[in-house]
Amino acid sequence: MNDAGLPGQRPLPYRRNVGAMLFNPLGQVLIGRRSDMPGAGGPLSQGVWQCPQGGIDAEEAPDAAVLRELREEIGTDAAVIMGAHPEWLSYDFPAALIGRAMGGRYRGQTQKWFALRFVGRDDEIRLDSHLPAEFDAWQWIDLPTLPERNVGFKRDIYRILVRDFAPYARPA
Repeated sequence: MNDAGLPGQRPLPYRRNVGAMLFNPLGQVLIGRRSDMPGAGGPLSQGVWQCPQGGIDAEEAPDAAVLRELREEIGTDAAVIMGAHPEWLSYDFPAALIGRAMGGRYRGQTQKWFALRFVGRDDEIRLDSHLPAEFDAWQWIDLPTLPERNVGFKRDIYRILVRDFAPYARPA
């Protein structure tokens, strides 16, 4: 199976999704280490990292979905939306995940990305507030270093976001 689906079948669609670039008052961005990938539970130098993201429920507006995803993945929605990427950004799953990831129903995801200012306290970030936990660790990092992390097949999306969300990566 490839990203177009089986021969003679309709191409697989993209799953609608939101992504959150959550900036702290110093202008750093939050990343979480995926709990379901190799390296989880080990030193912070290991594992696959990403910004919070998740699917959009039926009839849900993207701006509401991004706050819900923050609550689910990091335990708080203490954030204010500062802006949104003007385009939906899409990526394909690697060939080995097509037909397996997300029940095999999608070829990848198309995402509406938001830049948000964190207005809470670090001790409000709770990775265990929704189980199973998406992340097992989190960090604030400088935005330009994001694509250098182990972000797997999402690197190209993060390069676009680093460029386009750079104005938000300033101290509040």
